[in-house]
Amino acid sequence: MLVIPAIDLREGRCVRLFQGDFDQETSYSDDPAEVGRRWINAGARRLHVVDLDGARAGEPAQLEIVRRICELGIPVQLGGGLRQIDHVRAALDAGVDRVILGTAAIESPELMRESVEEFGSDRIVLGVDARGGFVALRGWEELSGVPAIEIIEDALKNGIERVVYTDIERDGTLTSPNFEETSRVAAIGPAIIASGGVARWDDLWHLSRIRNVEAAIVGRALYDGTIEISSASEWWLGQESVETGGA
Repeated sequence: MLVIPAIDLREGRCVRLFQGDFDQETSYSDDPAEVGRRWINAGARRLHVVDLDGARAGEPAQLEIVRRICELGIPVQLGGGLRQIDHVRAALDAGVDRVILGTAAIESPELMRESVEEFGSDRIVLGVDARGGFVALRGWEELSGVPAIEIIEDALKNGIERVVYTDIERDGTLTSPNFEETSRVAAIGPAIIASGGVARWDDLWHLSRIRNVEAAIVGRALYDGTIEISSASEWWLGQESVETGGA
């Protein structure tokens, strides 16, 4: 199970939002690539990048910054504003390892199916941003009324094997993840990357006990220093040693 640092981009800066609210923003750096380098030096093995401006605009808005982050040399997964096959192609051309389809996958299942067929299920990920168990769209600003579980079940039929599941009400709050909802979506079968609310070691431990959860995206807890990547990596290796009896 990986701990994946989040880098959220807005107007060229690295920021964090509270519960997805664009009016409750904390800015951490004017140089997102340098932030990525910091996490890599601390031991990160993958980065999670979100183009917040793209999510609102419906098209990629910061691919040059994304390209610079990709040039740092570790896998990068990107979400936000990728709603056409050309957007997916442009993101992959910029060096992104995985593309996360959220609003587009929900509104246009055919785009998700086409993307999986052209680029492979290892490179196309479903992004489900949920509030109260229902999917939110367009940068979390619209609630669809569609249950998250229903979207995931449909995506599996279209070849999706991995889901980034974000509980918006917990995102940026440092209150702990929504373990119950995460368990419900993980039980459907895909590999789950959990996001939203991770604040302390206990949160990571509880997520690691949920079947099919393979990673946790961590944002504010890393930026505020309550969790450190280097310690997280050592901790997970220790957990693996315990699980295997030290073998």
